[in-house]
Amino acid sequence: MILTKSSQRRLAYDARNAQQNAESLSQLITSKVVAQDSYQQANTVLWYLHCRSEVWTYQTVIAELQKQQKTIIIPYCTKDLQGNNQLGLWHLEEISELSAGTWGILEPPRERWGESGKEVSPEQIDVVIVPGVAFDRQGGRLGNGAGYYDRLFASLTAQCTLLGIAFDSQIHTQIIMQQYDVYMQCVITESRIYQARA
Repeated sequence: MILTKSSQRRLAYDARNAQQNAESLSQLITSKVVAQDSYQQANTVLWYLHCRSEVWTYQTVIAELQKQQKTIIIPYCTKDLQGNNQLGLWHLEEISELSAGTWGILEPPRERWGESGKEVSPEQIDVVIVPGVAFDRQGGRLGNGAGYYDRLFASLTAQCTLLGIAFDSQIHTQIIMQQYDVYMQCVITESRIYQARA
């Protein structure tokens, strides 16, 4: 059977939705993330806050805030001046700053979007923890298809490290990659760390 991105995405959603022990496996995955040299050396890190069947990140973000050793950035879904999907980048200092927004994901209140001193530019980020619907062993990534992360990747510095995180069930033999798609430097699951081709 010849797969398209859409069919790969559907199969990957089914696998991710069926994942057992998601909370405990997520804790294992995120503990591997914070042990990576690139993470340890970073000053500013972007963590997503999970929704639905993604690898859970909420508890790890809270723990990192409590350590006060890194600047923690979280993304939220917004639009640029041309109306294209874009991730806002918020410097998170207290989890209480956030409320449920698009798709139930925690984000800063809409009236604070763009607030001086809280918004950061992509060039300031050292490491991005990247969600995905599926990944392959070479670092190929399949997202939700809305392009939010694709536009972010295009704005990061060449020194920024992209760490994809996923359950083993989300790893495919080969993700269909197009010219504008970006490979991860590393993909971390509960059982493996794939040093990728980025």
